[in-house]
Amino acid sequence: MAFLQSQPPRQPFLNAPPVVLWLIAAFVAIHVATVAAPGIVTDDALLRYAFVPARYSQGASPFELAVPLITHMFLHGSWLHLTVNCLWFLAFGPIIARRYGATLFLLFFFVCGIAGALTYLALNWGSPEPMIGASGGISGLMAAGIRLLRWPNVRPWHDLAPILSRPVVMFTTFWLVANFVLAVMGVGAGEEMQQVAWQAHLGGFACGLFLINAMELLRERRPLA
Repeated sequence: MAFLQSQPPRQPFLNAPPVVLWLIAAFVAIHVATVAAPGIVTDDALLRYAFVPARYSQGASPFELAVPLITHMFLHGSWLHLTVNCLWFLAFGPIIARRYGATLFLLFFFVCGIAGALTYLALNWGSPEPMIGASGGISGLMAAGIRLLRWPNVRPWHDLAPILSRPVVMFTTFWLVANFVLAVMGVGAGEEMQQVAWQAHLGGFACGLFLINAMELLRERRPLA
């Protein structure tokens, strides 16, 4: 009888790899700490760990130049900024993490974030305005995710949609236009951030679009357990 048939097991609500959930937890924990801390502590953290292009034209120490390339990704300007980044990270992060594993996923994410920061640096040389947020790395995950999707009438290269395939070109065009609109409108993510760092979005996206080729080759060469 139908009502006696066993029901299929339910999938967990957050069926994401642990590395994705742990990074989201880190984003949230650090934002809670900065919100709860006194203003002088928050200002000091922003000064030390945000990505500030002016540092690179003022002869800062190697430590001061290198550390913010990573730490800026863990700082966010507001709860809205944090929420949007976490949702996009949860949407595209699992695609990459499941395919390549935690180590290669982290490498990919941070390299794309660094590429976004360096793009921001190149287009804002000497600027004292700090840049914070993980959206450069997330943009790289988005680009890689688009290439990993199965598209009809698209012949993949090593399981990746070619960069010049119609779906990839269309989404890349959409991303360019969307960030152009953000740049023109000057939409902000918090009181301290007057504009969205669209340069980091585009730099991270471009990095992910091409770096996923190397990731796929590394995956194919990885010895089987």
